[in-house]
Amino acid sequence: MIKGMHSATAYVRMHSRYFKIFAIFLSVGIPLVLLYALYPTSFDRTFNGRAYYLFFVWLVLLGFMINWDKYGSKTSNMPSKNTIAFGVALTLPTVYVIVSNFFGLNAAISETFRVSGVISPSLQDYVARLNFIPLAMEFLVFAALFAVVVLCAYGLKGLADFALPTAMLVAVGALSMINLLSPLFPPFQIIVPVTAALSQGVLSLMGYTTVLYSGQDFAPSLIAGNSAGTFGAKIVWPCAGIDSLIIYAVVILLFLHKAYIPRWQKIVYFIVGAVVTYFINVLRIVTLFVIGVNKGDVWGFHDYWGQLFSTTWIVSYMLLIIGSRILWSKIRSANSKEPTGKELNNISQMQAS
Repeated sequence: MIKGMHSATAYVRMHSRYFKIFAIFLSVGIPLVLLYALYPTSFDRTFNGRAYYLFFVWLVLLGFMINWDKYGSKTSNMPSKNTIAFGVALTLPTVYVIVSNFFGLNAAISETFRVSGVISPSLQDYVARLNFIPLAMEFLVFAALFAVVVLCAYGLKGLADFALPTAMLVAVGALSMINLLSPLFPPFQIIVPVTAALSQGVLSLMGYTTVLYSGQDFAPSLIAGNSAGTFGAKIVWPCAGIDSLIIYAVVILLFLHKAYIPRWQKIVYFIVGAVVTYFINVLRIVTLFVIGVNKGDVWGFHDYWGQLFSTTWIVSYMLLIIGSRILWSKIRSANSKEPTGKELNNISQMQAS
């Protein structure tokens, strides 16, 4: 029996790197499963919802894929950190979900914001905004707790390697908080009229009758219609995709920072991706109005499917960058291939003749 215990211990030590990775995914997965059981429809929304957690899990997986030689391969030589601290850190995300949802922490957060007067009672949907504050806090807390888990597992170098998913949660939480506190946040609202005008132009080219009204605080209203009907909406910065531009900038800058790519090429990658992200947001607004005019599920698209336009693009763009670098590396390798002995002999014969 003792021999069997020693064998089991040896097996665990030999494969500790895999158990550590599995434990990290459990620390992420268990609280998300609990949240899904409590609020299943919240995972159907990116806007004031939890669909971005799926993007977060994908970024964690990408982090392990990119850094597999450090954390997953047999040649991995990452030092083991404090096992007890790591074990405690793994439980913290689940503990937070339980405390916030079953022991009144979420209610206390909402009440604190109500009493402090940070959210103006004059804002539209004042009560709903108070109720969504704990969700914005949840993203920020999860970002901090995930950083603690990675820090205990792999140290400061690991924290740098997993900066992408951490920064993404911080960006989502911060943007959600800004939207709840100031839906017409001036620095984000400034470029909305240009986005609205471009959307109007595309709709006009598609044959829709459009009217664009300039509003206060850079918040225009757009109306579009045809024989099927008419649809109008006020466009504010979350609707115009400013949040997706900021998330794109945070994620791609961190991604490119870790990549072994010449600086000028990083600049080109970033600018091209930013331009495409911006016009995807224009396309999203156009699609929303087309759905509205034709009496479709406008708010289902607004809260979930529309946001997937930019999220899918960001994910795809990172994969495109990785794929393009692999292809470019193979092309350079093929072009710089040294001639074989037979090829050198043929060259010598050609020169002699």
